[in-house]
Amino acid sequence: MQKTLSDVVITGIGIVTCHGTGKEPHLSLLTADKSGVPPIDAERFKPYPIHPMPEIDWSQQIAKRGDQRQMENWQRLGVYAAGLALDDAGLKDKAEACASMDMIVAAGGGERDVNVDTIIVSEGLKSNDRERLVNAKLTTELRPTLFLAQLSNLMAGNISIVHKVTGSSRTFMGEEAAGISAIETAFARIRAGQSTHSLVGGAFVADRDDIFLLVEGAQAHAQNEWQPLWQRENGAGGGVIFGTIGAFLVLESRANAEARGAHVYATINAIEGDRGARAEGALEHRLERLSRAMGDGAEDVLILSGASGLKDITAREKQVLQKAFPKGALRGYGGMTGHGLEAQFPLGLALAALALDAKAVVPAFDAGAESPMNKPASQAIVTTVGYGRAEGMARLSAEA
Repeated sequence: MQKTLSDVVITGIGIVTCHGTGKEPHLSLLTADKSGVPPIDAERFKPYPIHPMPEIDWSQQIAKRGDQRQMENWQRLGVYAAGLALDDAGLKDKAEACASMDMIVAAGGGERDVNVDTIIVSEGLKSNDRERLVNAKLTTELRPTLFLAQLSNLMAGNISIVHKVTGSSRTFMGEEAAGISAIETAFARIRAGQSTHSLVGGAFVADRDDIFLLVEGAQAHAQNEWQPLWQRENGAGGGVIFGTIGAFLVLESRANAEARGAHVYATINAIEGDRGARAEGALEHRLERLSRAMGDGAEDVLILSGASGLKDITAREKQVLQKAFPKGALRGYGGMTGHGLEAQFPLGLALAALALDAKAVVPAFDAGAESPMNKPASQAIVTTVGYGRAEGMARLSAEA
C-alpha cells in the first residue's frame, strides 16, 4: 500500500500478560513453538482457571512508592504497560511530547469492594425483598467514593500523574467494546488531523474474586483444566478463561513519526467496530460486513483472533474468518494469553505489530485447529468478538 503522511502508525508497544512484561516474551510467543499449555493457575480460584499476572517490579515504571500504594493492581498494571509503550516509543523523557500527547483508555470498573458484594449476596439468600436489601446496604456499606468499584478514569489520571501525559484524555468503559472504541477513536482523530500522537490501551486483572461473580450469571467461565481455545466445550461453566493483561500503544501520524525519526512497527490501514444481537445469523452478517471493510485478503495475511472461547460464538467467528480470508493463517491469541475484556483488542494490535515488524512465522497456538504458516505476513487482521455484544476488526500492514 502507498504510504502517506496521514497514515496512522504504531511506534510504541507496551504489553504485560501471563508470559511476562515487555516485548521479548511476546516476540518469543510469536516466533517459537508455544503450542503447549501457557502459564495457568487452576487452583487459586478453582474450579475456574485463569492466566495469572506475572512477576512485576512496579518500580521500573512507577518510581514513587506512594504512587504505587495508592493504586490497586488494575491501575498499577495500566500505568506500568503505558510506561512500557512510552519507553518503547522513545517518548518517556520527552516532556514536550508527553504534554501534548492525547490519551484514550479502555477501562472497566476496576476492582470491586468484595466485602460489600459478599454481604449483599449472602443476605440476599435470606430475603424475599432483595431490592430493599440492596438499597439499604448501598446506603450503609459503600466506601466514601459512593461507588461499588474504583472510578473508571482513575487509570488515566494516574498515567497523567506518573508519566506526565497531559494532552486531552478520554476513558471508554465497558468490556471489549471499550477497547474497540478506544483504538477506533485514536485512529480516526489522527487520520483527521485532530491529533498527532496518542497513547491508547487498557488493562484487565483476572486475579480477583469479583470477576467470577460478575460473569458466572451467564455461565461464561471455562472450568477445571485448561483447553485450547478452539476446542472448549460450552456447557455448564462456558468457555472463557480470563487473563491478566495490560496493553498500550503509541499511535502517531506518519508525518509526526518521521519528523522525530521514530521506529514504525506497522501501519493501521482500517479499523471498525459494531455490536448488536447475535441470533439468526446477525453476528455472521456483521462480521462479514467488517471483513469486507478490511479490504481484499492477501495470500500472506495473519489473522489474530481475540475470540473469547465461548464455543458457539467462537466457532461462528472462526467460520466467517476462514471464509472471508481463505488464504490467511488464523491464530487465536486469547488461548495463550487469556481473555482480557477491555485490553483484548489493544493486545491483538500489539501482537500483530510485533509479528509484522519481526517478520515472524507465527506457530500454531492450537496445533489441532490452526493451519501452518509458511512465510512471514505482510498484513494482519485483528479481531475481537466479545462474549457480550461487541465486535471489532482492524487491518495492519508491515513497513516496506
